[in-house]
Amino acid sequence: MAFGKNLNELFENCALAIMELTADLKTIKAAQKLEVDIEERNLDSLLYDFLSEMLYLKDAKYVIFKTVKVTIKEGNPNKLHAVLGCDTIKPHEQHLENDIKAVTMHMFELKKQEKDIKPQLWWTYR
Repeated sequence: MAFGKNLNELFENCALAIMELTADLKTIKAAQKLEVDIEERNLDSLLYDFLSEMLYLKDAKYVIFKTVKVTIKEGNPNKLHAVLGCDTIKPHEQHLENDIKAVTMHMFELKKQEKDIKPQLWWTYR
């Protein structure tokens, strides 16, 4: 499960969860930047496509990610722009962990909820 005070933070935290599962981020340098632009009508699909694109880029460009900055413009369609800091995979220099192959729809849910602590809305992904 991931949380965010807004959609940008939620998407960044979901991406960060993938990054932390794939490697010890202290051993990764953000030597390169990759930009991602995605459009989708619903936010669930936007998140799914964004995370899937990260995994595709990992395999297609042989990179590992360290940083992410997401900007979302809500509308019809919703538009995402992300800048991902990454480096070429170097198993002899980096501490690699899990090789995630795909995002699945099992228990995939994106919703806005009110937090009990303060009167604010939080987005969650489960």
